[in-house]
Amino acid sequence: MIGRLNHVAIAVPDLAAAARLYRETLGAEVSEPVDMPEHGVTTVFVTLPNTKIELLHPLGKESPIAGFLERNASGGIHHVCYEVDDILAARDRLKASGARVLGNGEPKIGAHGKLVLFLHPKDFCGTLVEIEQA
Repeated sequence: MIGRLNHVAIAVPDLAAAARLYRETLGAEVSEPVDMPEHGVTTVFVTLPNTKIELLHPLGKESPIAGFLERNASGGIHHVCYEVDDILAARDRLKASGARVLGNGEPKIGAHGKLVLFLHPKDFCGTLVEIEQA
């Protein structure tokens, strides 16, 4: 059911510093920041030959990333994102097997302009999982 690893998301307390680290220290291609108000985050994507890193920073005090950074002040891995061919079929299969889909269970448009859903970390070895329509 799951396809390739689309990205690993890292919550960061200083988005500009994190982008600079990936660009200047690691020599990676780094996007400009993009505000995603519907998700409460500002994102920067780091393009790698085989996947991407998504740097996440809170967009407002109600952002889920703000709470994550309160508990993890230096930041850290927030979630992993896997591609799926059919997000609705994947959602239904996951729910039938007992996995909890976060939110109202309906996909939203994610940072890549594609449909996404998040799965409860307690159902996936303590890891927040995002699935994205391929």
